Amino acid sequence: MTDDRYQLLRLLEAILFAATEPLSEDQLATRMPEGADINGLLQELKDQYANRGVHLLAFEDRWAFRTAPDLASRFHVEREVVRKLSRAAVETLAIIAYHQPVTRAEIEEIRGVALSRGTLDVLLEAGWIKPGKRRRTPGRPVTWVTTQEFLDHFGLERIDDLPGLDELRASGLLDARPRVHVLQPGGEEYGEGDDLEAEEPTEPLVLDESSLPDEGDDAPADTDDKGRGVR
Repeated sequence: MTDDRYQLLRLLEAILFAATEPLSEDQLATRMPEGADINGLLQELKDQYANRGVHLLAFEDRWAFRTAPDLASRFHVEREVVRKLSRAAVETLAIIAYHQPVTRAEIEEIRGVALSRGTLDVLLEAGWIKPGKRRRTPGRPVTWVTTQEFLDHFGLERIDDLPGLDELRASGLLDARPRVHVLQPGGEEYGEGDDLEAEEPTEPLVLDESSLPDEGDDAPADTDDKGRGVR
């Protein structure tokens, strides 16, 4: 192989490598020196890559480098999808963060409405909450707590680093005005500016809770008639 042909192969290789889409022989000819044997160079380059991790392949009349077919199964594309949390999910997450360990019934009592289908599922899928220990109360309900992923996402070293009410008000994240409540049909309560699409009461989230430990030493020493810790 002459030095000139070797340089042409290198140039052709660089053009195909840098291309964002397959190129036809006519398109390659406009980028190569005049009179270059485009088809012959393509075939020669294809043979050179025949046993490599990438192959030079033709798609109809267009050429491009692609992963060797026998290696394709070892690769997959990970795409992060940003999904905005609903107001119900944000409120539920805040209640768990500030009141943990907390049961589903306590979350619903604090919010004043029943959790809609999937609210806890969304937070579980995000990896921000997990089941905690069971309460030593009738029915032994499961408690919910935040995870290390929750702390990492919000830049917290520990749960005690969560801002207090004064900090939230100072930052403008809490409205200082009184909250106006409207009683909707069915007894569900909504504040001013809330989405008035009612959250449907649902059955508790079904989990395999047989292996969850008792709350043990973490259980409140004293409980009221609703099973909540007296603080």
